[in-house]
Amino acid sequence: MTSIEESKRLRTVAEQAAQLMREPLLAGFRSNMDVDYKVDLHDVVTRHDKEAEVAIRAFILDAVPDSIVVGEEAGESGVGRVRWYVDPIDGTSNFARGFAFWCVSVGVAIDGAVVAGAVYDPVAGNLFAADLTGAWLNGELLRSRAIADERQATLITGYPVARDFRRDGHEQTLANFGELVETFSTLRRPGSGALSLCHVAAGWVDASAGFGSNPWDVAAAVLILTQAGGSYHPLTLGKVDAGVPDFMCPGYVALGEGADYPTLMRVARRISDERDAARARDAA
Repeated sequence: MTSIEESKRLRTVAEQAAQLMREPLLAGFRSNMDVDYKVDLHDVVTRHDKEAEVAIRAFILDAVPDSIVVGEEAGESGVGRVRWYVDPIDGTSNFARGFAFWCVSVGVAIDGAVVAGAVYDPVAGNLFAADLTGAWLNGELLRSRAIADERQATLITGYPVARDFRRDGHEQTLANFGELVETFSTLRRPGSGALSLCHVAAGWVDASAGFGSNPWDVAAAVLILTQAGGSYHPLTLGKVDAGVPDFMCPGYVALGEGADYPTLMRVARRISDERDAARARDAA
């Protein structure tokens, strides 16, 4: 079991790691840069992602030797009981195009539970952080809040992207998206799951939904959100079994405190249930 003191210590290291590459990343932002692609043309990576991850990984392993670091770009390294989930630039497409909605995310888990984390937005200068005692924004206690009625609320989501059309078909995907557009007062798609979750935690938007997340995208932000009073509802999406840790699930609905959004929950669960059913059929 993780002690409060250990959680606080790991939060401090996560904060330091998240801010470590501030100057190089800001220098690279809105500069001329080469862009590479990973899985497809929607999956962007730059040398800044790779260089930041190398530096953050080395910093963590030096500060907490009893660690395994799992990074988006270079996979897993190290040995220990503490697992770090690092996204050196969450929102790389935005970073590469000069759109100021990206961040550095560093989450810490022990025995499958997130115990500390930090998400840093270098452009805005906002440091979100949490441990087992609470959540903070730039050192001030953070408290989530949301409009109660979804018809007056703002939803932030990356849905849909190309893979959603491939998995669910154009007609169903557009129907799902249309239902959300028609229901919510405002819907935004700025990218960066980690930063989106932190905006819910801060009460700057009311809800967020993701349908293609990785652990390094959300590990830190899940704790920040829930410690700020928001709620996180994981979705298996036909990719993982029920019962895995929340941050390991590829989808989620995140709600600010006070939110009751039946349409969002219904659409999200329909997407997840249909993909779970497709997985079961493929396995039969």
